Amino acid sequence: MKITDSVLNQLPKVELHCHLDGSLRIETIIDLAKKNKINLPYTNKKDLQKALPIGKKRVTLEEYIARFDITLSVMQTPSALNRIAYELIEDVSKENVRYIEVRYSPILHTKNGMTLEEAISSVRNGLEKGKKDFGVKSGIIICGIRHISPQASLKLADLCVKFKNKGVVGFDLAGAEENFPAKDHREAFYMILNNNINATIHAGEAFGPSSIHQAIHHCGAHRIGHGTRLKEDLDLMEYVNNHRITMEVCLTSNWHTFSVKSLKQHPFKFYYDKGIRVTLNTDNRLISNTTLTKEFSLARDLFNFTLHDFREITIIAMKASFLPHLDRKVMIKDIAQEFETSFGVMPEFIDKK
Repeated sequence: MKITDSVLNQLPKVELHCHLDGSLRIETIIDLAKKNKINLPYTNKKDLQKALPIGKKRVTLEEYIARFDITLSVMQTPSALNRIAYELIEDVSKENVRYIEVRYSPILHTKNGMTLEEAISSVRNGLEKGKKDFGVKSGIIICGIRHISPQASLKLADLCVKFKNKGVVGFDLAGAEENFPAKDHREAFYMILNNNINATIHAGEAFGPSSIHQAIHHCGAHRIGHGTRLKEDLDLMEYVNNHRITMEVCLTSNWHTFSVKSLKQHPFKFYYDKGIRVTLNTDNRLISNTTLTKEFSLARDLFNFTLHDFREITIIAMKASFLPHLDRKVMIKDIAQEFETSFGVMPEFIDKK
């Protein structure tokens, strides 16, 4: 079967690394700004499309993050968060995403008086309505922010504990890596791990492998967001591989922020060939102007990924998800069956030649 963009769009998919505040629709930003009387730097769709998505440019991670000032300005009410979460589920359903973990930091949505609890429940309700209407399952990952404060991360970790098994599936640490080490937030992760909650941490994106080392050994991360620079420490890479710690790879985003010299030089395929658990993700659908289908197409064009490879990384993503084990088993079986019946992709131990 020829792997066209249409075929890639139809493949069942799993997304583990998607930021809610980087994945809005342009039309929704404009509409919410009008309804809530928010001043945007640009008021028409064409200008916002030039200002928000990076496109073919490349920027520093700090410049990339600065674009979130616009999206966050319209995400300060429960109804706005509910709508944005629902629309995200609708959008990903159009490319056959079966499960998505949506991450954001509730503390960034309290400028106008919304409580942290409201910031969680409104997103959860939007995701649940999306599941009912479009059949996409989801989970929330709460993000601590490196450059705010360890105290804020601890507060968010406590919120994560309160909403455990109530829509929240994990805890993350995001934001600028340099000068804001993960180990400063280890008290928050002690709380997370002591309450048997899953942890993922952005690391090795804009800083070296020592950032990944801290995420794993100081904070107990089960997964690593990005992990682009893991290859610089072969001993750590072997540890990651042996302990099946998953890398949440975001190809387009990594190119945008100079995490890699070029997409062709991205270590994604190197990790995959070494047997490291890797997944493909969008990071920010709006800011990086991407979809999971586009990320798959990059893997096809740059790394000669086959349908079997896409089956492999999709099942890896499901295995690495923060869903309960029995739920994962059911979804893995369903995804494997769809690859077999709809695309003729058999498990690796069956040779149809």
